[in-house]
Amino acid sequence: MRIWVDADACPAVVKEILYRVADRTQIQVTLVANQLLRVPPSRFIRSVQVPSGADVADQEIVRLLAPGDLVITGDIPLAADVLKKGGYALNPRGEFYTEHNIAQMLTMRAFMDELRGSGVDTGGPAAFNQSDRQSFANSLDRHLAKLRQR
Repeated sequence: MRIWVDADACPAVVKEILYRVADRTQIQVTLVANQLLRVPPSRFIRSVQVPSGADVADQEIVRLLAPGDLVITGDIPLAADVLKKGGYALNPRGEFYTEHNIAQMLTMRAFMDELRGSGVDTGGPAAFNQSDRQSFANSLDRHLAKLRQR
């Protein structure tokens, strides 16, 4: 199992958690981004820079993903593609995307895009906070523990 990170918009604190997890569990963590990323020296952590462009990093993650891999992303369409390919998708706030919630999330995303397109100010997501950080770490730990039991 590998962990893939949609790294362009991933909060720095989430990356730090993933760096520690990579070394502790010896699971490969790969950050994919349109920009050059500095990562700590570790044989379990690497970064991949892709060309700029809409969804280029997402497409690269889906291309490299194997069933059972985990993807960290806040991108709902990417999460849907990950699920279709047999992977797991976790957002930086600690919520797993599942077969049960992805359709509703895609519908809500499309609705919000439509509202923004018609000029409605929908605001943005709440600021990332300590509770989000803890929720992410807990969800990741539970997922990894479940995999170790198999």
